[in-house]
Amino acid sequence: PLGFTDHVAVGNEEWNPWDADEKNELAASQQRFEAYLKMIKSARSHLEQTSLRVQIWGKAAIGLYLWQHIFGGHLEPADVTAQWREGSQKAGKTYFSFLTGPAVVPGYLSVEAEHVVLVLNGREPAKVAYATQWLHYAQTLLETRKIQHVAVVLLGSEQCSNAWIQPYLKRNGGFVQLLFVTYDCAFVNEEDIFQWPLGVATYRNFPVVEPSWPMLHDPRPYLCNFLGTVYKNSSRETLIKILKQDGLDKHCWIAAREQWQPQETNESFKNYQDALLQSDLTLCPVGINTECYRIYEACSYGSLPIIEDVMTPGDCGNSSMYHSAPLQLLKTMGAPFIFIKNWKELPAILEKEKKMSLQEKIQRRKKLLEWYRNFKAWMRQKFINTLENSFLPSDKG
Repeated sequence: PLGFTDHVAVGNEEWNPWDADEKNELAASQQRFEAYLKMIKSARSHLEQTSLRVQIWGKAAIGLYLWQHIFGGHLEPADVTAQWREGSQKAGKTYFSFLTGPAVVPGYLSVEAEHVVLVLNGREPAKVAYATQWLHYAQTLLETRKIQHVAVVLLGSEQCSNAWIQPYLKRNGGFVQLLFVTYDCAFVNEEDIFQWPLGVATYRNFPVVEPSWPMLHDPRPYLCNFLGTVYKNSSRETLIKILKQDGLDKHCWIAAREQWQPQETNESFKNYQDALLQSDLTLCPVGINTECYRIYEACSYGSLPIIEDVMTPGDCGNSSMYHSAPLQLLKTMGAPFIFIKNWKELPAILEKEKKMSLQEKIQRRKKLLEWYRNFKAWMRQKFINTLENSFLPSDKG
């Protein structure tokens, strides 16, 4: 059995981030998770006929997380700066092809499947305007019967102001049958609108990381790391203050800067990967949204995320399905992270960390990496099942 039902044990105490009613939701979701894993196994054991062809058009960086990290797919050419990259994969009853790159533009690509998944960026008005052009193009293809179905994977806004997409949804008289959207968007219903993970920063070329023996077994020199921007009057300032007060900054890899830099240099990126690889815990203070790339990047390197579990301003929150915002998706999936409400709780956690044996840390890393691998497998299976259930004609004749 995969230890998904264990609570995160810090030291010897049982440490449980969930309240009673959330525990029930969690138990139920864990049963769903185990059921899904069984399904994945049986789906692999007998390959069914291909009865669905789906083209995924990756017009946002989260498309690369979907394809390379969740699907484990490849792209040709391998060069990340190429104008046009593609890959394909058979999964379940479906043959998927994925297209991405600057040369993928409306009207100039050959539509080779009846079913299309558009991966779009809706983070800010300029991106929404571009995403809308793609939606109109897809609508034209539907009207001229070139394609039959459209689903959208959307990088939503960090404040969850995604109302612009609503009129395009089939349920509201539009044509988009399924929507997978990042962050705790309140209109997620698990029927035709699903929460989707933010994933790693593929726009900074964060790689697919294969776990290695040293990653699992080597002692790591730092207790924790935080490399990032420290905004004025933010909880990040408090965090740095607390670390300094207790002299804990000596045991942690802390590199704070005052300005956000979208473009990594090779050196700063190598630095960041080293920090994840060389510390047992990764501190994840809230930014504009509680969910950040850092959470998934830490998982990739077996560094346990300590997450500031507070809601950020905006329209994000509980949906009709989930009542554990923020980070409903990760909590529902039983993510074995440490959730805290206030950075004042950190010194006690780090004191316990100092006393942990390497053996205990190795076990925890294994559990984290195993969870993350299963999480990606689960998301992939859920994505495929949802498309097949929605796009394939039902047998109820």
